[in-house]
Amino acid sequence: MTYDLAVVGLGYIGLPLAQRACAVGLSVVGCDTSGRVVAGLNAGRSHVDDVSDADVSAMREAGFLATRDPAVLADSATVVVCVPTGLTPAGDPDLESLRAAVRAVAARLRPGTLVVVESTSHPGTTEEVVRPLLEEGSGLRVGDDFHLAYSPERIDPGNPSFTMRNTPRVVSGCTPLCAKYAVAFYSKLVETVVVARGTREAEMAKLLENTYRYVNIALVDEVALFCDRMGIDIWDVLHCAATKPFGFAAFSPGAGVGGHCIPVDPRYLAVKAESEGFSFRILSAAREVLGRMPGHVVERAAGLLEEQGRSLNGARVLLLGVTYKPDIADTRESPAYAVAARLRARGADVAYHDPYVSEFTVGTAPLRRREDLAGALADADLTVLLQDHSCYDSALLARTRCPVLDTRGRTAGARVTLL
Repeated sequence: MTYDLAVVGLGYIGLPLAQRACAVGLSVVGCDTSGRVVAGLNAGRSHVDDVSDADVSAMREAGFLATRDPAVLADSATVVVCVPTGLTPAGDPDLESLRAAVRAVAARLRPGTLVVVESTSHPGTTEEVVRPLLEEGSGLRVGDDFHLAYSPERIDPGNPSFTMRNTPRVVSGCTPLCAKYAVAFYSKLVETVVVARGTREAEMAKLLENTYRYVNIALVDEVALFCDRMGIDIWDVLHCAATKPFGFAAFSPGAGVGGHCIPVDPRYLAVKAESEGFSFRILSAAREVLGRMPGHVVERAAGLLEEQGRSLNGARVLLLGVTYKPDIADTRESPAYAVAARLRARGADVAYHDPYVSEFTVGTAPLRRREDLAGALADADLTVLLQDHSCYDSALLARTRCPVLDTRGRTAGARVTLL
């Protein structure tokens, strides 16, 4: 069987792409190394927040197949690589998953195929890493025998306003003809296509988007630290500043940054810059500030307990919301890990409540999960609101008997302290 599209990597990037392609009538196959993911999708079960079980069932009815067998790549007109690009334990860019996926594509590449990379990486990755692997592994040449493009993903999990359909898509190609084929493909999926000058410009645009958020979150976090020292209400400061209709974009402080993109993408930019003899000093400063925030949360928690004549050692601390953003199940790079680890190191008995997360392991030991929110609040010596899921009623939190440290600025009450 032949397919219009093969998606390599069926995670937070690849599965929504496959779902959208099925919805517009393309024949789609998905390839993933995880047997659990493949079996679940073929049984109609989703593992991604923005794609429901009903969506997967509709995909299956449209002919979608998930497989671990990369042989299907040889039968696809377009192959889009959506594998994760994270960091090594040392904090350096890790392109091994991308290289492995590209090698698998190269071994089955046919003339006329369009290959697109959506995985985030540093400028030059498409030309310097992906292109040589494809050409050497297939014996074919970009622009003559097949087409190679880069189009950075713009998935925002849990955002109902901006979906793949109505979010402008940046597209680039190794040659003008490659870009033309990529534009033709993505024009079937999205309303607006923006053509970049080249692949390096598109790669850099993606890093800039998330580095902008990273730096501005660090800025507002450091302002929050200063306001805490000065006795200034940071949340009122932000409210006032946000009334300016121009020249200011509002960001909120918190326990740190999470998700796959914001903590990771700036590191790709910094390491690439260092290899070129350039130093992004602002990124180093932002990284230092953001790294301080989990510790700041723990110190504020300790201070609240000390006001009650208690210490963290032996205190029952309840964490509310351990995902990296509200109303989704994604815990990747969540600052809740660092907060929980520091609380444990100070001797606290830490539990958590999160309706989206059935298990949360810090180090090698899982945190105790509380499912009854009212009961969990009643048992706690201190509650820390880390993520403002919509299920957390401000009035309920304001009535708790124990102190509440609100890191999201959404609750008011006599026993509530804002970050």
